[in-house]
Amino acid sequence: MATTEQFILGEEHRTLDERCRLSIPVGMLQLLSGGETKDCILAKERPGCLSLWAANIWEEKLQEGVELIQKKMQMGRLEGRLEQVQMLGRLLSTRHTSVSLAGRGRLVLPEGFRDFLGVEPGGEIVIVGAAVCVELWNPKHWYNYLNEQISAYRQLFEELSQ
Repeated sequence: MATTEQFILGEEHRTLDERCRLSIPVGMLQLLSGGETKDCILAKERPGCLSLWAANIWEEKLQEGVELIQKKMQMGRLEGRLEQVQMLGRLLSTRHTSVSLAGRGRLVLPEGFRDFLGVEPGGEIVIVGAAVCVELWNPKHWYNYLNEQISAYRQLFEELSQ
């Protein structure tokens, strides 16, 4: 699995400006892009959450998965699963988009992604380092997610670090 060399960590609160721009924290941006590229992929993760990936990492991960599914189709291993393949195609068509970061790490949130996030211009967004990507959260969804997951932290850390 392609990853960044260092974990992207941290939690920052930012405001979406009137032109639907959001400034990504410099430290997170440097870890995300390795300081080389400003091309990223913005993806819908779960209601109220978008993720921002380095384009090369996202594209490698996506291409591997798509090629595997295409091979399964060619081998007839997905017979009778046309509806699932169509659903996957729909989600692939709408789940992610390429974005470029402007000066000072500013990102313009496209309309459909802003609607999915549920934040209007002037609204707050929580930016979270999620180890291998940067996540953009609607604050309400972030605090709900955090409250549901925080009790599993110690066990998860121990499992992954053994």
